[in-house]
Amino acid sequence: MINTSFVLDCTINGKVVSIPVPASKRMSAILRDDLLMTGTKVSCEIGRCGACMILLDGQPVNSCLLMAYQASGKELTTIEGISAGEELHPIQQAMLEEGGLQCGYCTAGMVVTLTALWESNPAPTRAEAEKALCGNICRCTGYEGIFRAVEKCGLSIKREG
Repeated sequence: MINTSFVLDCTINGKVVSIPVPASKRMSAILRDDLLMTGTKVSCEIGRCGACMILLDGQPVNSCLLMAYQASGKELTTIEGISAGEELHPIQQAMLEEGGLQCGYCTAGMVVTLTALWESNPAPTRAEAEKALCGNICRCTGYEGIFRAVEKCGLSIKREG
């Protein structure tokens, strides 16, 4: 039998992590089961719903499709790494204020995806937000609160700028 275990060395939420895992273990499982970061949700496990979205070197990816070996040497950000301590990220605050969440299951993935969008474009249009969220599914909110949150963040940036 071939030993497919290796040591995953990466940075997660600004902290260096070194953990022995099977090379083909999914990052969603490593985050939740091995590192106890349960903010990343698992739903479809085939990359269609976006509940497990994380940032890989600043880009949103489905952690259910990301194998451990693919994360080696990379920088990962989970929902736990989005806020600055007790202070919510502007996207998180706007989602809260604008009713961009309901049951909350998709919220982490939505916030992670929108954070990547916001970091590259602090005042996205609705069309840009819709395009960014095309890999995230919400079955509860109807998306209007989410798009209001994106708009609110963009307007606050325009006012400050």
